[in-house]
Amino acid sequence: MVEDKLNAEVIAVFPNKVKIKVDKLEDFRIANESLRVGSYLKIYGNDNAILMAIIENFSIDVSEKNNEAVRTHIIEASPLGIIKNGKFTRGGDDLTIPPKKVEPATEEEIKKIYIESVEDKEQFTFCSLSSNANIRIPVNGNKFFNKHIAIVGSTGSGKSHTLSTIIQTAVNSKSGDFSLNNSHVIIFDIHSEYKSAFPNANFIDIKNLTLPYWMLNSEELEEFFIDTEANDHNQRYIFKESVVAERKSNFVGPEDEKSKIHFDSPLFFDINNILKYAIDKNTELIGTGEEYVSGAKKGQEKTTQGSLYGKLTNFVNRLENKINDKRLDFLIGEKSKKITFQETIKQLIGFNETSKSNVTVIDLSGVPFEVLSITVSLISRIVFEYGYIYKRLRNDINPNEKINNDIPILLVYEEAHKYVPNSDLVKYRSSKKSIERIAKEGRKYGVTLLLASQRPSEISETIFSQCNNFIAMRLTNPIDQGYVKKLLPDSLGSLIEKMPSLKQGEALLIGESVILPSIVQIDRCTNEPSSNDIPYWELWKEEWKDMDIDKIKEEWYK
Repeated sequence: MVEDKLNAEVIAVFPNKVKIKVDKLEDFRIANESLRVGSYLKIYGNDNAILMAIIENFSIDVSEKNNEAVRTHIIEASPLGIIKNGKFTRGGDDLTIPPKKVEPATEEEIKKIYIESVEDKEQFTFCSLSSNANIRIPVNGNKFFNKHIAIVGSTGSGKSHTLSTIIQTAVNSKSGDFSLNNSHVIIFDIHSEYKSAFPNANFIDIKNLTLPYWMLNSEELEEFFIDTEANDHNQRYIFKESVVAERKSNFVGPEDEKSKIHFDSPLFFDINNILKYAIDKNTELIGTGEEYVSGAKKGQEKTTQGSLYGKLTNFVNRLENKINDKRLDFLIGEKSKKITFQETIKQLIGFNETSKSNVTVIDLSGVPFEVLSITVSLISRIVFEYGYIYKRLRNDINPNEKINNDIPILLVYEEAHKYVPNSDLVKYRSSKKSIERIAKEGRKYGVTLLLASQRPSEISETIFSQCNNFIAMRLTNPIDQGYVKKLLPDSLGSLIEKMPSLKQGEALLIGESVILPSIVQIDRCTNEPSSNDIPYWELWKEEWKDMDIDKIKEEWYK
């Protein structure tokens, strides 16, 4: 590097920007590295401190000198932080004029910023700096996973691949010589994408999923079994009364404990007995104590219709339809009556008797839309309550223990806007409530969230605003861009403006886990998720294909 060729100096300092004048841009570089938007600069300040900055834009200033036009390049850069005594720290608004010497940062200096910001044992790496593939970008794995994560990006931006890369890297990372690490990830897969990405996963779909309906809480029970739109107090009263009575009749234990059982108690009740009770009340005839004195009924007791006679017909029909609906077998069939809490937990977090798995993929594509929210809510709540109870048990054993959940779980909500939307509709109420609770309290109990969505503006703001780590990929919708910008720091400057033009697999990585907001290139995943893109034009040009309509009917009627 020739010292006198680095002809650049600071000419203006703003609160979040530095303006630099360069006489000859072709000389202002190191070796063969070309400067571009996103390149790093070092600005020499006072006290042997070096300010690191990232180039936001270039412009040309033309002035006249000795009757000749003189072209000067102007670079605007955003300050990132200060290197002092070999250590990088964020911030750096203490830069002063007069002019300071400016040089392009070397690859080694940039690496030093990222690598030294995270201790070796905490480094989790799944991407490189977009402008230089040689510079790997580690995040602090603890701060990344024990705070909630959001991955946002339009269709085709590489969102599903990014999600797969992160989880594959986590599952394959080990601190010792063993076959299976202690990671536990549950993916809510709404479009059947992730079976191919995780071939060794504990795979659950509508055919082998069994959930205990009797573990639904009061809100979920009413949403599932009662026509909430009808606002029928008789339905609610009878349903609640019969469920509590059923829970008590199945309870085996002390009488004083039995008296404490209520509508929300997670104890078994038989839904068929609830239906029978409702039918009885809907057709109830009550004796008056008087007898017929003549006619065909002479000597028989007179009866009168019960107070609910004929008023529960809609409720009875609704219950019968639910019980007989084969699509709901996973939630209300015979297996749902027999499955225990222990079996449910083992099924969800990969503790199978024959094999253990780090990743559980729950394929929700076959779950009827009207019970999607309840299904997601129940699973989420069971996992949250596992974390809560597990922490309490460990705390009872050792109250001084700081790590009170040594089996933490990550819940991954693919297409999160489908079940935690910015909507007050009743059909989303249960899943929103369960996931919002995890967003607010889950970290304390070793349960964190990863939300992935192509429409971040449609996700519940309560949940989205709890995320501390963002991977923002290409977003083309202005409403979504605005929504994400609103939740990110104002100091990002032009980095955030690049979201619409990011290439596939590129992302803005920001959050507590990374030392600097950075534009990164995400590593390719090992096994790829199934693509949702159907090649219409190629398929349409092929020869006419026949289909087996009988097979479709058979599957439909299952």
